[in-house]
Amino acid sequence: MLKGIPTVISPKLMEVMMRMGHGDELLLADGNYPAESGDWEVVRADGLGIPELLEAILKFFPLDTFVEHNVFLMDNGKKEKPSIWREYERILKESGEDYRIKLVERMEFYDIAKESFCVVATSERALYANIILKKGVIFPDSDR
Repeated sequence: MLKGIPTVISPKLMEVMMRMGHGDELLLADGNYPAESGDWEVVRADGLGIPELLEAILKFFPLDTFVEHNVFLMDNGKKEKPSIWREYERILKESGEDYRIKLVERMEFYDIAKESFCVVATSERALYANIILKKGVIFPDSDR
């Protein structure tokens, strides 16, 4: 164990985030997502929900500020948005990261997800809870 690393971040997840480079994408997948069906690395986070993982991940994971959108959600096609999205926005805001969310149609989301560096398979039960984060850079004079 190490100091300061939330217990929801497994050694494997920390290793994956360390290996990722600028522009790589991390998919936090809900329990319904076909996480094991693609040609990507999978990190199991069984028993965990996405909000608690997202909050922990953002302590270490810079979002890409050189692109128009650095967070992607699968649009549910309805006027009313899933309540978990409000939780994501709160977590993103509290992280201090410069986040820009894009809602994408289901099949477009799957296309983006195919290019993910890694899929984190969670036990999240909320529908439309999948979220993709695009990794940014750590600037030389940054304390973040």
